[in-house]
Amino acid sequence: MSYASVDKLQKMLATEVFSYAADKKKASGRALGTLVEIITFYTLCAWKLRDAIAIERPIPEFANPDIIHNVEFSLHPIVGMRSVSIEPLDLPVTSRKLINAGAQIAVGHTAKSQQLVTKDHVMRNAAVISKGDHGFTTANLSSMDATGCTVALANLLKAPFAIFECKRVGVEEGMKKGPQTIEKAKQGAYVARSVSSLQRFRLANGKVQGVLDTGGGPLRIGDYDALVREIIDGADADALRSFILTIGVVSNHGNWFTAENHNKELRVLAQSYDWLLFLTDAGLCQFIEKLLVKPVAELQPAREAFLASYNAEKRGNCFTKVKIRVEADLALKKYFAAREDEIEGWFNVVAPRRATIEHLRDDLVKLANKDWRSIRQS
Repeated sequence: MSYASVDKLQKMLATEVFSYAADKKKASGRALGTLVEIITFYTLCAWKLRDAIAIERPIPEFANPDIIHNVEFSLHPIVGMRSVSIEPLDLPVTSRKLINAGAQIAVGHTAKSQQLVTKDHVMRNAAVISKGDHGFTTANLSSMDATGCTVALANLLKAPFAIFECKRVGVEEGMKKGPQTIEKAKQGAYVARSVSSLQRFRLANGKVQGVLDTGGGPLRIGDYDALVREIIDGADADALRSFILTIGVVSNHGNWFTAENHNKELRVLAQSYDWLLFLTDAGLCQFIEKLLVKPVAELQPAREAFLASYNAEKRGNCFTKVKIRVEADLALKKYFAAREDEIEGWFNVVAPRRATIEHLRDDLVKLANKDWRSIRQS
C-alpha cells in the first residue's frame, strides 16, 4: 500500500482530484463514502445477489409501520424473474419501452415512469419500474452493445430479508476524529435494532438474549446468536416471516480505530447489527490505487466515470451506487467477480465473533433461496 492510511490518500485526492472545490477535503471525503458503497454493492453482485437488491428503499420498523428508515441496500425475496430484449438499441431505455417490448407488469402493480439507461450511457441500478401493495419490480441492465440490450426484471416482495448500511465519517483538520461519528453510530444502531422481528435484550450478566414474536403465540427467548442461526438454518415460516438480517459496513479513516481495537462507536454498532464488517484501510487503498492512482486496464472505464463525475465542469454524477456509466458497471462487475477471494479479504468481521465473511455470503444465499412466497403467505 503506497499510502499509510486512507486519511493520507484523502489528502492526495483533495489536492489532485478536487482542487477546484471550495472545501477540497469534504469533497474528497464524500467521494470516499461513495467508494465504500460501490465496493459493498459490487461485492453483493459478485455473490450473485444483484437481482435481489433494492437501493435506498424505505424499511418500516417491526410492527411499527408509521416509522420508516431508508437504507443503502436491502435484499428482497425474488418471486419472479424474466428478461426482455430491445433490438435494435433505442436510447434512452425507459420503463415504457420495456413494457412495449413485452415486459408485463405484475398483477396488482402500477407502472412507474423510469429511465434505465440514458442517451449518455448512464444506467440506473435496481430501477423500480412498477409497484404494488406487496412488492415491486426492479430492472437491471444485463448486457448492451450496438445491436441492442437485455434487461433482467425481478419481482420482489416488499419486506426484505436483509439490509446493508455503510457508515463513514471523515476527520476534520485539527481533530482526532469526526464530530458526528457517535451520532452516525447511534443512528445505525437504532435502525439495526428496530427493523427485525428478532429483538435484543441484555441480561444482568452481560449476555445478549433474543426475543422473537412469531405472531400470537408464546414469545421465543434464547441466546441471540443461537436464535439467528436457528432461523436462518431452519424452515419455520413463523420465525422467518418478519426476520431481517442486519449488516453494517464501516470504514476507519481515523474514526472507528481497527477491527481489533474498538472505540465506543464501533462497540455500539457491533452490539446492534447482526453482522458488522470493517472495510480496512488496506483494502480501500488497494481499490483506490488500482482505480485512480496506479490505474489498471480492467478498471479504466470506471476511472473515466469517476473523473467525469468529480471535476470543475461536471454535469452530473455517473459514478454512484444508483447511477453509473454502463461501461463502468460492466468493468466493476467483471473485476469483482474475478477477484472475489481477494476482495473478501478487504473486510474484517467485527461481529459475530469467530465468523468469516464467507459465512455471511453463505447465509445471504441461504436466505435468498428460501420459499418466500409460501413463507409470507402462510
